[in-house]
Amino acid sequence: MAKRSGAMVIDGQRLEYSLTGPGGSAGPLLVLIHEGLGCASLWRDFPDLLQEATGCQVLAYSRQGYGGSSAVALPRPLSYMHHEAVNVLPGVLDFLDRERVVLIGHSDGASIAAIHAGLVRDDRVGSIVLMAPHFFAEECGLRSIAAAKQLFEAGDLRHRLQRHHGGNVDCAFRGWSEAWLDTGFRDWDITGVLKTIRVPVLAFQGGGDEYGSGRQICVVEQNCGGFVETMIVPDCGHAPQRDQPAKTLKLISDFVRRVGS
Repeated sequence: MAKRSGAMVIDGQRLEYSLTGPGGSAGPLLVLIHEGLGCASLWRDFPDLLQEATGCQVLAYSRQGYGGSSAVALPRPLSYMHHEAVNVLPGVLDFLDRERVVLIGHSDGASIAAIHAGLVRDDRVGSIVLMAPHFFAEECGLRSIAAAKQLFEAGDLRHRLQRHHGGNVDCAFRGWSEAWLDTGFRDWDITGVLKTIRVPVLAFQGGGDEYGSGRQICVVEQNCGGFVETMIVPDCGHAPQRDQPAKTLKLISDFVRRVGS
């Protein structure tokens, strides 16, 4: 399988990336936007499987402060997802220079994809896929983040993440956890961006998601004005691409074919 890795410089910062699939692949480019503790390598074999399932070229990249990308100053502002969606993601798409794109975000990455689709009028983005998205803070999610913080400080989570983030491991974890656990983040709510999304949306979440309830999917159904597909995936936690990979690949590949992004 054709695979290319490298780095792009966006707003003076180095962002690592990998492209899976031949450059002349039919269909849109699928852009993976990782979760709050993720990076390009933490997608593991999902880009390969997604390329095989769709026939489309797939991009995975690490945001600043993650993986092998440039470090970021801490603490992150509570508006960090808006910054990624409005100020950074357009530069990533400019670098790729593709006419048709599908944004596929997981967790924080799904929120970034939704903000971009709602606030940035980008004709290249033909549809978005939101896996375990967050649109407002919930107590269940905050409790899970607090538990992850304990595992990072006293368990083996730091060691497991360091294999992917290297010298950015503290930057990645603290940048995410300290923002979400800040008392000001309890008022964080981006539901309003859904009302301005005009492209087709696929949103799904695991029935056992420990970081969010089904209310996150309900607000997609209630607020998006265009074509929307939603699902609660049974026997699945916060990471559908790892917990239910076959189901996740089918949901995404069927959606991409249907909407013809």
